[in-house]
Amino acid sequence: MHRLFTTLVALSIPLAWADEEPWGKVDLQAAAALHAKACTACHSRMYGKDGSLIYTRDGRQLSNKLELQQRVAACNASVSAGWFPEEENSVAAWLNKHYYKFEN
Repeated sequence: MHRLFTTLVALSIPLAWADEEPWGKVDLQAAAALHAKACTACHSRMYGKDGSLIYTRDGRQLSNKLELQQRVAACNASVSAGWFPEEENSVAAWLNKHYYKFEN
């Protein structure tokens, strides 16, 4: 009986995870600070002002949440921000909430 219970619990874990957003649990408040510290200066150099034009310009290259998540990870590596994957996911979720608004 114990083995059956353990097997059922183990099988249900991936199903529960699959229902979450692609970035899992996030901290949007921390994400805003991370973004301000690591992203704004670079984006401002590229697009002027506060750099937010990078997210709203015509012809932007991202079309879904997975691509956004991958772009944040690439930028993290590019500027050596040193974020953990959970922080990358928080920033991706924050960007989606404030700029991209992807459903998928």
